[in-house]
Amino acid sequence: MKSITIKGSKRESVGKVSTKALRNAGRVPCVLYGGGEPLHFSSPELDFSKLVYTPNAHTVIITLDQGNKVDAILQDIQFHPLTDKILHIDFYRLFEDKEVSMNIPVKIEGAAPGVLIGGGVLSVNKRKLRVKALPKNLPDYLLVNISELDLGNKVYTSELKTETYTILHPDNQVVCQVRTSRASIVEEVEETEVSEEGTTDSEATTEAKAE
Repeated sequence: MKSITIKGSKRESVGKVSTKALRNAGRVPCVLYGGGEPLHFSSPELDFSKLVYTPNAHTVIITLDQGNKVDAILQDIQFHPLTDKILHIDFYRLFEDKEVSMNIPVKIEGAAPGVLIGGGVLSVNKRKLRVKALPKNLPDYLLVNISELDLGNKVYTSELKTETYTILHPDNQVVCQVRTSRASIVEEVEETEVSEEGTTDSEATTEAKAE
């Protein structure tokens, strides 16, 4: 998985006053958990643009003032309810021999016959899936090939299983499916109504001749 580097400065004070001062200076208060005592630090808000405002998944390399580097993943993030400004971020330290859980984006590949020929609509039920794996086995994305999906077909999480990571969803979780479009349903209803009206007229004519 690709990594993004974040430059961090250790925080000497973690009170409300210092936190407010950091935010006013364009920095984000952060905490790194895992492997002992939590590490409090701050980073420039601009450093998080490629990590937070993207559909892609990344691990993080936190570079501290002392030159130390720590591999981590984003665990939690808090936004201001009105401005969407980043208020706080929690990170979790990565260890080579310890599995971690992470949301991984779903990537669709191919063209479904049920859409191209059957007139259906592709519905993606899960844009991301929770995955558990060793850091080295974390995938950039989960590839879903829809080249054989006909109308009414579905792709389940059980079909995406591998030996390198575990998908933390039920096997019967629908990832995507090809549904009948609303236009097709309306068209079928209209055709049925026309057919029924035609049958009624014919029956009426037959009855009139019999009289």
